[in-house]
Amino acid sequence: MNKQNFIFGATTAMLAGKVKAQARPGYFMPLESAPHLRTFMQWPSDLETYGNADDLAAMRQKIALIANAIAKFEPVVLLCSDDQIQSAKPLISSGVEIWPWPVQDLWCRDSGPTFVVDGTGNVAASELNFNGWGDKQTHTEDSKIARAVATKLGFEILENAVVGGGVEVDGAGTALAHASCWGNANRNAGSKAEIEKNLLSALGAEKMIWAPGVAGADITDYHIDALARFVKPGQVVIQLPKKIIDGDPWSAAAYETYEVLKKATDAQGRKLEIVVLPEPIDVRSLDEDFVSSYVNYYVCNGAVVSAEFGDDKTDEEAHKILSQLYPTRKIVSLNMDAIGESGGGIHYATQQQPLAKA
Repeated sequence: MNKQNFIFGATTAMLAGKVKAQARPGYFMPLESAPHLRTFMQWPSDLETYGNADDLAAMRQKIALIANAIAKFEPVVLLCSDDQIQSAKPLISSGVEIWPWPVQDLWCRDSGPTFVVDGTGNVAASELNFNGWGDKQTHTEDSKIARAVATKLGFEILENAVVGGGVEVDGAGTALAHASCWGNANRNAGSKAEIEKNLLSALGAEKMIWAPGVAGADITDYHIDALARFVKPGQVVIQLPKKIIDGDPWSAAAYETYEVLKKATDAQGRKLEIVVLPEPIDVRSLDEDFVSSYVNYYVCNGAVVSAEFGDDKTDEEAHKILSQLYPTRKIVSLNMDAIGESGGGIHYATQQQPLAKA
């Protein structure tokens, strides 16, 4: 039995009998580069998660840096616990609006709302039932954020029988994910076919491209957006090391995903154009769990906000490639080392609200 099938064979009672996939004709999650109304982010407040005040402060400085960079191109809403608002205000610009709401951590890509549109002016929030990546982290407040934001905005909440996240969409019917996080007993029950059907329903997509990923090596079970992203329908960018390193599951998984993408077709039956980003080597951080992903960038109105890691050669090459992939947008490169040392990146910390088309 291969790794992918083994993962999808896992079962759990996590959502059994709780919700059923809800039909939503016409609703779909747009490509990230489609126009946004705003970006949502979260202000981390849980000292226990970070271990000490210095590490928490370092994370907050990076969240403020990201928020301020995005706010030059589109409005940003920072979700922040009441008792933490005064810690955020001195660090954020006038383009960042604070919404009071209990928040534990910063990972708005997972705990924030996943917005879907129907192309006629309607926006809804597709509930992906965040559970702290399989109850690996306390999420008593963060699991409520998606619904709270959708309710405040007056959007319908679409129930789904999946626990997320970690998924990419091209906005034209195709979704991409690692099986290690979706088809895992810490999140979802049932067969591959059942999980795929429910996930496609939640995203308003038609075709799923699965790569194996890596289960259990990090808290997320390897979300795809640290490795590969849709630039546009028919085009994917992936970050690859120069070779597979013996004993390193990440480099092996990266090349597994690369092979899957080379053989895959999208919802329109097209072979994918694959663009390769380099893997940085001479990075500033000495943390052995450091995530140095150029691919974990965020596309906002007029800009791509990405990370640089202190490897001058690959930083420059990544900047050049992103400029070619997004020629109408400014490439903004930020030092995100503190977030990388926490296992994340810029994309994980953001969530876009698409601009509805009338």
